[in-house]
Amino acid sequence: MIAALTGRIARKTADQLVLDVSGVGYQVHIPLSTYYSIPEEGGEVTLHIHTHVREDSLSLFGFADPAEKEMFLFLMSVSGIGPKLALAVLSSLSVQDLAAAILGSDDSKFYAIPGIGKKTAARMVLELKDKIKQLASASSASTAKGSVRAADGDDAISALVNLGYKRPLAEDAVRKVLQIRPELMVEGIIKQALGLLMRK
Repeated sequence: MIAALTGRIARKTADQLVLDVSGVGYQVHIPLSTYYSIPEEGGEVTLHIHTHVREDSLSLFGFADPAEKEMFLFLMSVSGIGPKLALAVLSSLSVQDLAAAILGSDDSKFYAIPGIGKKTAARMVLELKDKIKQLASASSASTAKGSVRAADGDDAISALVNLGYKRPLAEDAVRKVLQIRPELMVEGIIKQALGLLMRK
């Protein structure tokens, strides 16, 4: 299974590209966020790849940021959401905005996305809230200890880094939240910190 590809962009459109890897052209479907962050045609790029296998086809989905790929996989785990709809969601909302909406149970953010109705939006919030929280433990081993005293603060920083925020910004936001609300648990810290970061 292909997990990553590095090559030259032979052709690029808003929803897919052809990546030339040592003379082999791979067709890769991408979200708009990746389209805007990668070089123009002829440029070199590394994409994080999800290989989607069905009985009659094999499709590649590529992401400039590993957090995008992780969120893509989360979205596909929701009943009724396939790869194309998951890509449409990521093309409409950033990983950070998605996480904030899910943690805040704000399913109205998803109504404007073609293919997402009220029932699907509600399922997204219900089925993904715990998974978004679990991002906190995904990189806890690499968290710099001592930057924030509370263990919950460390986990919150790890979650924000996994969602694509730079560590110094994540640490600053978590520190500000804990100064005002030191009693908060991980979920509350992440939710409040996302609110601060989204205002910047």
